[in-house]
Amino acid sequence: MRVAAAHTACIAGIGQTEYTRRGGITDRSEFQLACQAIVAGAQDAGLAPAELDGFATFTEARIDAATLQLALGMPSLRFSSSMWGGRGGGACGALGHAAMAVETGRARHVVVFRTIAQGQSRRYGRFDPQRAQGNMAAPFGLFTAPQMVALVLQRYAHLHGLDPLAMAEVALAFRGHALRNPLAVFHGKPLTLEQYLAARMIAEPLRLYDCCMESDGACAVVVTTRERARDLQARPVEILAAIEHGEAGWGVGPMGGHNMPEARYATGGQRDLGRELFARAGIAPADVDFAQIYDHFTGMVLIALEDFGFCAPGEAGAFVRAGQLRWPDGALPTNTAGGCLSEAYVHGMNHVLEAVRQLRGDSTAQVAGARIGLVTGGSVISPSSAALLAAA
Repeated sequence: MRVAAAHTACIAGIGQTEYTRRGGITDRSEFQLACQAIVAGAQDAGLAPAELDGFATFTEARIDAATLQLALGMPSLRFSSSMWGGRGGGACGALGHAAMAVETGRARHVVVFRTIAQGQSRRYGRFDPQRAQGNMAAPFGLFTAPQMVALVLQRYAHLHGLDPLAMAEVALAFRGHALRNPLAVFHGKPLTLEQYLAARMIAEPLRLYDCCMESDGACAVVVTTRERARDLQARPVEILAAIEHGEAGWGVGPMGGHNMPEARYATGGQRDLGRELFARAGIAPADVDFAQIYDHFTGMVLIALEDFGFCAPGEAGAFVRAGQLRWPDGALPTNTAGGCLSEAYVHGMNHVLEAVRQLRGDSTAQVAGARIGLVTGGSVISPSSAALLAAA
């Protein structure tokens, strides 16, 4: 059995606000939502906010560490970082920054957080002309993420075939998990195959329910060492590995210009990331009990299964159609709280929280005997990131 050293980084607390559809939170700012989630995470760990001494975040956060320090009454700020770029790919990268900080002694208790209030700030699903200067595809009519990703999926379909019923199964499986999760935006709102197939086409092959929602909410996790976590109140979760990686020549992928290498065009740009992640942790995909895969689009979940080694190229559709993502009987229960498609879109931080709940044993769709879980950042985004977590 693998024995973790005392200095190994662990997640010792998790916190969140409520999740709503875009524009649903109007009584608090993004900053206030961040503070609410951070305080909840500290309380879950059994810490006072003043005992925190570091922050890590990602994707161009509009909140600075010094202001958070003042608001939370922290006497010391020893570490602050943000993963450049990445956007939805950055949650696990920020988690890796926090892990490095506590393992090297830079800080004692580092919070990783993300906060979004799309009703108050910009919408991630709408074309923003002020940000279009970095989008080399905009002059060709590729204004939104579904349009950009659709081309990758069309190429995948050309090479391997893309079964619409496999994409439907991703949406239906995750909605089924959300129905068990009272915190999910789509809790109490079942989705049928007939509804899925009847929904309007957004950008072929992506229908409405193939695309993640737009949400308001905030999430936070508290990272410390295993030694310190033993003295706290919540069951710790070990960070086996949390890394960021951008493939050579990928650039910003289809989110800014379709400049990826041809041999990798029909992937999510995460194959090298996956190989490095499992090598760093010293385990294999077969050791993973569940996954929290960034589901900005259903088709990209299929590709992620292949990039991370759960299926060979072109075989994810059959794997998914066999019900392998569903709880409780699937071989790899995935996005057990509902994911970005049906729980909330908080740039993947909600995936980290659900992985922690699984490894603590208190998920609403608990995988029996769960010991190791995979969390991935957004695909077709570079750099992206991923993490392997384990029950401590």
